[in-house]
Amino acid sequence: MENLFEKTMHSISEIIRFNSAKSAPEEGMPFGRQTAECLEYFLGLARSFGFETVNYDNYAGEVIFGEGEDFAILAHLDVVPAGSGWSHDPFGGEIDYANKKIWGRGAMDDKGPAIISLYCLKQLKDEGFKPKKRIRLIVGCNEESGWECIKYFNAHSVMPETGFSPDADFPVIYAEKGIMHVKFTFPADGDFSTLKGGNAPNMVCDECVVKADADEAKLKSLNLTYENGLVISRGKSAHGSTPKQGINAIGPVLKYLGLDEIYGKLFVGKFNLTELKDETGNLTFSPDVVRGGKNFITVVCDIRYPATLSRESVIKAFGGENYEILSEQAPLFNDKQCALIQVLCGAYNEVTGKQVKPIAIGGGTYARALRCGAGFGPEEEGEENVIHQPNEYITFEKIEKCLKIYKLAIERLTK
Repeated sequence: MENLFEKTMHSISEIIRFNSAKSAPEEGMPFGRQTAECLEYFLGLARSFGFETVNYDNYAGEVIFGEGEDFAILAHLDVVPAGSGWSHDPFGGEIDYANKKIWGRGAMDDKGPAIISLYCLKQLKDEGFKPKKRIRLIVGCNEESGWECIKYFNAHSVMPETGFSPDADFPVIYAEKGIMHVKFTFPADGDFSTLKGGNAPNMVCDECVVKADADEAKLKSLNLTYENGLVISRGKSAHGSTPKQGINAIGPVLKYLGLDEIYGKLFVGKFNLTELKDETGNLTFSPDVVRGGKNFITVVCDIRYPATLSRESVIKAFGGENYEILSEQAPLFNDKQCALIQVLCGAYNEVTGKQVKPIAIGGGTYARALRCGAGFGPEEEGEENVIHQPNEYITFEKIEKCLKIYKLAIERLTK
C-alpha cells in the first residue's frame, strides 16, 4: 500500500500541473490545449498499467477493465479557473511533506479522485481480480462549464446505466438538487461597461471591479478599496452550491453604484425562492458573475433547487424579469435502500468504522448522467471546504483513505 500511495501521490501532483480550466479551443482540442494534454496524460498513465483506453476527440476519455455488463466510474479532469488569493501555485502540484498535503486546483475536484480511482483499478488488476462487469472509468473535460463532454460521449458511445462519481461527498449521495445557471439583464441608467466580477457561474465571486469616482465615506462603509481609478471589492470564493461559505464581492459594488433595486432583488429578495425546501435542503441562490454595459448590467446566478421541486416553479418566480437560462441539469433522486446506495455507504462505513447514512447535496455531479448513479466522496462532514476556493489541497490521509474505500466499493459492485 505504501508504494501504491507514493505512486498515486506523484501522479496527482503531475496531473495538477495542467491548467485544464476551459480555454480557447484549438483544432482537435475543444476545451483548449492544456485540457487535451491533461486527458492524454491520464489515458497514457492508464495504458502504462495495461488498460484499454479510448479518447473521444478530447471531449472525454475512457479506461476499460473487464467484460460483461457495464459499470461506470465518472470523474472529470477539467477545473474551474484558479481565481485569486492563492499562497501556493494553483498549477504547481506542490507536495508538501511537512503539512502532508498536495496543493493545487483540482486536487480534490476532481483530478485527485480520478487518479485515485485509476490506481484502484490498477491494484485490483495487479491482485488478479476478475470483474464480472466491464468497468468503464470515464473522464470528462467540460464538467465545470457545460457538460459538452457528456453530450459528445453520449453521441459517440453508450453510457452505462449504473455507477458512481467520486466528485461529491461521503458516505454517499442519494439525491442532488436541480441546477440552473440563469443570466438576468437589468436596465440601469449610466455607462457600466467597466463593471466586471466573477470567473464562473458556479463559483462565488471573489473580486469585483468598476471604474468610478472615489467616495471615501462609501468606500469605508462598504469595505472597498480604491486603486488606479478602480473601485475594488474583494470577497472569498466558494462553490456555487454553498454560497454561505463564501463572501460575494458583487453586492458591495452594486450598492456603491447606487443600484439598490438590483441589489435588493439579487441579495435580499432572491425572488422569494430561498424559502423553498424539501428533504434535500433549501434552494440556494448565488449571483456569481456580473458584467456591465451602457444602461444595463447582466448577472449570472447559480440556482440549486430541491430535488422534488419542479423547474417550472423556479422559473415562474422570475416574473417579468429579462432572463436567459444558460444551462440546467435536472435533479437526481435515488431510493436510499437501493443496492448501489447501500453498497457504497457500507464500503465507506466499513473502512472508516463509522455508521452514517446517505445524504443529499446541492452540488451537481456526473452521477446524474446515469439512470442509477451516486456521488461518492471524497469530501467528508467536518472538513475544511476547499472546493473552488484558493489553496485547494488534498491531504495524504485523504488519498490513503480513498484508495481503500474506492477499491472496496468497486470490488463489491463488480464481483
